Amino acid sequence: MAARLAARLGGMLVVVWGAATLAFLVLRLVPGDPVDIMLGVEGQASPEAKDAIRADLGLDRPAFEQYLGYLGRVLRGDLGRSYQLRLPVTEVIGQQLAATLELVAASVLFTLVLVAIGAVVFGGRRSRPVVGALELIAISSPPFWIGLVLLAVFGFGLNLFPVAGADGVTAVVLPAATIALPVAGLLGQVLAAGMADARAQPFALTALARGVSAERLVLRHTLRHAALPAVTLTGYIVGSLLGGAVIVESVFGRPGIGRVTLAAITHRDLPVVMGVIILTSVVFVIVNLAVDISYRLIDPRLALSAEAIRGVR
Repeated sequence: MAARLAARLGGMLVVVWGAATLAFLVLRLVPGDPVDIMLGVEGQASPEAKDAIRADLGLDRPAFEQYLGYLGRVLRGDLGRSYQLRLPVTEVIGQQLAATLELVAASVLFTLVLVAIGAVVFGGRRSRPVVGALELIAISSPPFWIGLVLLAVFGFGLNLFPVAGADGVTAVVLPAATIALPVAGLLGQVLAAGMADARAQPFALTALARGVSAERLVLRHTLRHAALPAVTLTGYIVGSLLGGAVIVESVFGRPGIGRVTLAAITHRDLPVVMGVIILTSVVFVIVNLAVDISYRLIDPRLALSAEAIRGVR
């Protein structure tokens, strides 16, 4: 297990390095002078002053030297300074990270609740077609449309939740539901397909022949067998929620990483964009590591199979 974790951690470092390198290469191809971007549209500076700023930022050095210096700063936790805000990128991201984490956590909670209700409460063969139709509608609906509908009904119509901002617990309900509905629909369909396959297995037929109730069969047997594909998909979705937060935070006027990223792309604030890319890659590798560990908790046979393979060798 220790060797496997060490290999996974090595792979995580390679992924983060690859994301940082790709971000450096791609963003260096973006047209425009970073110094002009820093000065803004109305900024006035002599060519000598611009050269001094460029030298201070290291932009006058060869690209390879800039790349090595960039990697060295990343290893020290220094993501540079924002061109527009003139603040360290870590501070810019840190100021908005809490709001995005709150939104992501609430979205994951809502998703788990919706999937559990669909799988356990309404997972029978009679109600499954109705639940499946609702899941298909949720998957097919764009997030911004879901957000606008929820705003119109529960915000402006019933006046149950705030329509903008991030003040209070109630302010996160509608944005989290906007993200959770399509995600829950997708996970529900994957989980339903896995549970249908598990119900056809001999162990499920034997359990039913012994008089096990349908609810107990789901909770104790078929749900665990169907969970692995859903957990894999969950890991990918959770890792991508930082990107999906851009639309939701814009619709609901919430602060967060999404709005910071959108503003940084609009103003070509390259250090902030690169910092968000690195943050997203770190989140992805951490979530994937958690998914890999959870496999063995859900199905201990995987660990036994790995030990058996090592024994044969």
